[in-house]
Amino acid sequence: MTHRDNGARLQSSLKQRHMSMIALGGVIGAGLFVGSGVVVHAAGPAAVLSFLITGALVVLVMRMLGEMACALPAVGSFYEYARLAWNDKPVGGELAGFLTGWMYWYFWVIVVAVEAVAGANLIQFWLPDIPAWAISLALLVVLTLTNLVSVASYGEFEFWFASIKVAAIVVFLFLGALFVSGLWPGAMASTGNLLSRGGFMPNGIGPVMAGAVAATGFYFGAEIVTIAAAEAAEPQQAVARATNSVIGRVLFFYIGSILLVVMLVPWNSAGMATPYVSALEAMRIPAAAHIMNAVVLTAVLSALNSGLYASSRMLFALTRRGDAPRSLATLNAHGVPVRAILVGTVFGYVAVVMSYVSPDTVFAFLVNSYGTVAIFVYVLIAFSQLKLRKRLEREAPGKLKVRMWGYPYLTWIAIIGMLSIVAAMAFIPDQRTPLALGIASLTMLLVAFTVRSIWRKLRSPDPGFEI
Repeated sequence: MTHRDNGARLQSSLKQRHMSMIALGGVIGAGLFVGSGVVVHAAGPAAVLSFLITGALVVLVMRMLGEMACALPAVGSFYEYARLAWNDKPVGGELAGFLTGWMYWYFWVIVVAVEAVAGANLIQFWLPDIPAWAISLALLVVLTLTNLVSVASYGEFEFWFASIKVAAIVVFLFLGALFVSGLWPGAMASTGNLLSRGGFMPNGIGPVMAGAVAATGFYFGAEIVTIAAAEAAEPQQAVARATNSVIGRVLFFYIGSILLVVMLVPWNSAGMATPYVSALEAMRIPAAAHIMNAVVLTAVLSALNSGLYASSRMLFALTRRGDAPRSLATLNAHGVPVRAILVGTVFGYVAVVMSYVSPDTVFAFLVNSYGTVAIFVYVLIAFSQLKLRKRLEREAPGKLKVRMWGYPYLTWIAIIGMLSIVAAMAFIPDQRTPLALGIASLTMLLVAFTVRSIWRKLRSPDPGFEI
């Protein structure tokens, strides 16, 4: 799709193999390898249910996105869908698009900062004498350059990052299954850790539901494939295949690996702080810490790479509708939005600096707010699908190559489920701060939209911000 004013066009360079791995790799992040231990430590072995509940909601959202992306492939994906869904009410459509686009951009630029900090800490495991800020800067520079070269280079890097993560999970599932089934040398078939220490749900249902809230952020990322669809050679076929393939595999990788972890490592042990390292050590795998550090570093680099890509494409889409300055839509000879990428890099590194200068205020605000913002984006996606599906069935049923299951009932179930997660955060002590800061971020965006609307009226017509 072209920029209305200057004809800027993103190139169609992503291949089918890139698309499938972008979708699959997007949800296998550092959160699975490290953050899952927090959920297990709180909920016990029943953490499997926490991930199953959240995973089911994400699967439903992915199916909705697959339906919309196949019917209406567009730069900005669900940002455009939010505008289209409410285009019968212009102000409502503008607001929905503005909130969706900027919340999604905000989420990913914070991910860029968080992963740059995490990557530095992981590399210091091997190179403790190098300052963390220097490593963070180096990682950001390298992956920014990768994104600046061409979309194909982003796709190629992400393909290999995701391949390593997926291969690591597959190998872990295979070896873990051998161990717990007694087929591993010297091992006996046992499920002792699953039931022995207080039972499957030792702390009751409350921590299980709290774990479902915490797990939401771990799954976020699969939707990148619908943004990348605008740069795929065959967007409809690529998105249909990618979204369909990712659904079962994601649940299999998450639920399967978490189940093996709680069978191999006592849920209330200190080892759950590094769940996958401890699981490998339980299987007597040599150099377990080094292996998992390398795998987690790959996951971090993948998230950093994806963060720069997703934030820049969303910012590019925002310029097309006047929700961001038109100057940010500038493309290089390879069809890459250079300024949009650099804005994300600069914002990300400023946030990295804040992690050292103001870790308990500015950086804490950013980190604690972005997860809730992600849920808000998913809720808006679901409402957009609810409205657009009805319109497509009436006006262009032939475009519905992929259909949301059980429409509209499963869409409403997903919406209710996600709103329930937001509501539950108010009753979970550890989640109250993220909820409050997420609402604060949403409020600031509402204020920004109001100011922008007033400015438009005062300056109209303004060719730089024409819709």
